[in-house]
Amino acid sequence: MEKQSKLIDIRSLSLSDLKDKLTAMGEQGFRAKQIYEWLWVKSCTDFDQMSNLSKPLRETLKANFVIRAVNVRQSQISADKTIKSSFTLYDGNVIEGVLIPTPDRMTACVSSQVGCSLTCKFCATGYMDRKRNLQADEIYDQVVLIAKQAEEKYQQPLTNIVYMGMGEPLLNYSGMMKSVERITAPDGLNMAAKRITVSTAGIAKMIKKLGDDEVRFNLALSLHAANDQKRNEIMPINEQNSLQALAEALKYYYAKTKNPVTFEYIVFHNFNDELQDAKELAKFCKHVPCKVNIIEYNPIALADFVNAEADKIDQFADYLRGQGVITNVRRSRGKDIDAACGQLAIKEKDSDLVAN
Repeated sequence: MEKQSKLIDIRSLSLSDLKDKLTAMGEQGFRAKQIYEWLWVKSCTDFDQMSNLSKPLRETLKANFVIRAVNVRQSQISADKTIKSSFTLYDGNVIEGVLIPTPDRMTACVSSQVGCSLTCKFCATGYMDRKRNLQADEIYDQVVLIAKQAEEKYQQPLTNIVYMGMGEPLLNYSGMMKSVERITAPDGLNMAAKRITVSTAGIAKMIKKLGDDEVRFNLALSLHAANDQKRNEIMPINEQNSLQALAEALKYYYAKTKNPVTFEYIVFHNFNDELQDAKELAKFCKHVPCKVNIIEYNPIALADFVNAEADKIDQFADYLRGQGVITNVRRSRGKDIDAACGQLAIKEKDSDLVAN
């Protein structure tokens, strides 16, 4: 590890930076493009497998650079075919991601941070400390590994990516944006930006920055309550980012990008499942063109929240539709495994503590 710490993380370099490094070593500059293709198009994590490079060049790469690959640590497969995986990072930290198969799509849910600093009361990751932001290549690797699972287990290509795993993507803005660039680039995975959704708990100034950057991917806001008192109770981030501030940021974002917004709303039993809650949500939806995804809750041991009754969820959704709001009900996936965000990583952390 000490030797590796002195090596340059090759995937942290731009193509031009890599070319400069190689020419400074006396290598031919055009090799940079070949290496970049191995790294980002072919997702190669071993210099020895770069077969169109000479052996001396491969040895030079190994002596100067390192590829900090993410590895699958453990996977669980649900009866509904959802695959939850924990991943080990180069520094020993553990994150997680999920493959969510449906009849018309294969979706990778990826993490953007190790842990999270936002302490949302219903989320397992909110009970973990934030250790660090993920680098762009660590987010990219999750996509590659989950895509491999889709191909191997279900013979289907990955169609969609959601940044809805561990962490708050907008608090890792540069890492998130660079990972999207590598995933969508022609000399990367070449996925369409419209197939990517970044989910935020709601950081108004960073939503505006998305607008300034005129992003082409989709934005989802984890709302879960459309009045400040209730939202403060379950999402402390709302105390500094009120619903009014978020509404203003979303209007700015939409004016810049013309991208409709998705509101995610978990309907909790005896908390936000009444008609008044639906009325408040319908009112909030008037701020920007949007749709609502009502999400069935996957309970965690650390929190007392439970899912609303099925008829309450249906009534809630019907009211929104009656108000002209496009509304989908997303049933919980992976109930028989640790599929809720942060569950598997927390379980593995606890087992490591016992083992040590």
